[in-house]
Amino acid sequence: MLLDSTAYALTHRIAVEQSRGRAPSMAGAVLRGREVVWSGARGEVDGAPPTDDTQYRIGSITKTVVAVLVLRLRDEGRLDLDDRLGDHLADTPVPDATIAQLLAHSSGLPAETAPPWWERSDGAVRPDLASLVAEPPLRAPGRRHHYSNVGFALLGALVGQLRGHDWFTAASSEVFTPLGMTRTTYAPTAPHAHGWAVHPWADLLHPEPAHDAGLMAPAGQLWSTTTDLARFGDLLLHGDDRVLPAATVEEMRRPSAPSEAGDPDHAQGLGVQLLRHGGRALAGHTGSMPGFVATLWVDPAEDLAAVAVANATSGPAIGTCVAELLGLVAEREPRLPEPWRPAVVNEQVRALLGPWYWGAAPIAVRLEGSDRLTVGGLGGRARASRFRPGPDGTWVGLDGYYAGETLRAVRGADGSLSHLDLGSFVFTREPYAPGEVIPGGVPDDGWR
Repeated sequence: MLLDSTAYALTHRIAVEQSRGRAPSMAGAVLRGREVVWSGARGEVDGAPPTDDTQYRIGSITKTVVAVLVLRLRDEGRLDLDDRLGDHLADTPVPDATIAQLLAHSSGLPAETAPPWWERSDGAVRPDLASLVAEPPLRAPGRRHHYSNVGFALLGALVGQLRGHDWFTAASSEVFTPLGMTRTTYAPTAPHAHGWAVHPWADLLHPEPAHDAGLMAPAGQLWSTTTDLARFGDLLLHGDDRVLPAATVEEMRRPSAPSEAGDPDHAQGLGVQLLRHGGRALAGHTGSMPGFVATLWVDPAEDLAAVAVANATSGPAIGTCVAELLGLVAEREPRLPEPWRPAVVNEQVRALLGPWYWGAAPIAVRLEGSDRLTVGGLGGRARASRFRPGPDGTWVGLDGYYAGETLRAVRGADGSLSHLDLGSFVFTREPYAPGEVIPGGVPDDGWR
């Protein structure tokens, strides 16, 4: 658990936001080490303070659930992220957008449907997929980021097509049940908060409707609790082999598209939003529907997840509040590093380590644990990337300039290690080492 002083600071932050944002109620939770270490709430729901079991509508956090379902299909080999949507969904009005583009909001689709406003109207007014697209794509797919609720409605239809049942049924059996998210539902079940609009110039309330969004539901239909959202945050931190492995979750958290405005602090992963706040890299999603706002952020470096929900259409700065909940814990109780322990390393891997040279530039090859190489310049003067073991003794780049590239250890006729080849970059043990492995040759009299 957290220190009492940290817990008070978190409660104070929620209290300030509920009061300043004029939300009828607000609740939050923080998860660390796979356990909820703090929860708190302010305001009232039906005359009593909300609890960890009180449902709120979570809006676009629904999109991240849908993204998990799509990536499960990819991991099963049912689709590829570079596939055109039309390859799998025959009646889609936008067949050329790829699945990856839809996940990253770079498909060119508009943000919203045609009138009436889908969030405040019954989904029955849009009976088929064609009725979701008000106009042709704003631009060619893949050109730029533009947030699209319509795109995730189409992804939900894709899940339904490939699973043979609707996306929510898939989410219930494939995500919520394995993770123990028993209070995440399509429609509200008691106890739940009621959605309110707060008058901008007076402390007055107006009830908001909660219609079934129909085909638009994958963009923002779900109801959940802080406890369930913390469990989902644990998935976004660590993965879960019953739902999505850690490697796929890490893929979701990588940038896939910049923000619409080119803001360096915001980017888009695969179904998750990315935020830099206070020097920390966060991933997750904000959410809003009439009467509700919600946010879930995770901080992988600190093994933290935080969530907050409120029942007001607008007012609370929910995204910033949740980022600051994470910051309070990270600053007051920074994560302890894992204890260092020696690793078991075979001789072939050990032979790769140490200084190499790309031409005259020094390159360091280091081993992290027993199965990750870091290849980069000494003193930060050159590109650096991490590598995982690949087939046949090769290594595959995980990030940076060499992401996806293959590192090979090249041996001479006698079996001795000659040089490293990385996408035709040749690394030798000496600067421009004599021999035939570097194009252009070396003068006979060497360095002078």
